Amino acid sequence: MDDEQPKAQPDPTLKTLAKQDLYSLSVGDLEERIASLKEEIARCEKALGDRGSTRAAAEKLFKL
Repeated sequence: MDDEQPKAQPDPTLKTLAKQDLYSLSVGDLEERIASLKEEIARCEKALGDRGSTRAAAEKLFKL
């Protein structure tokens, strides 16, 4: 039995956002969008940091 889940594909939302006409958005919409993107960047940076510390711990364990 194969318990492995298929690897999730990256969400294409970013490509869609990059193509959107920003001039059709209000100042408030743009500010909200910027805040949301900053939150997502922070979330991604945290995930990267978590993976880095996990990898360092694993490397340390296997070097012993």
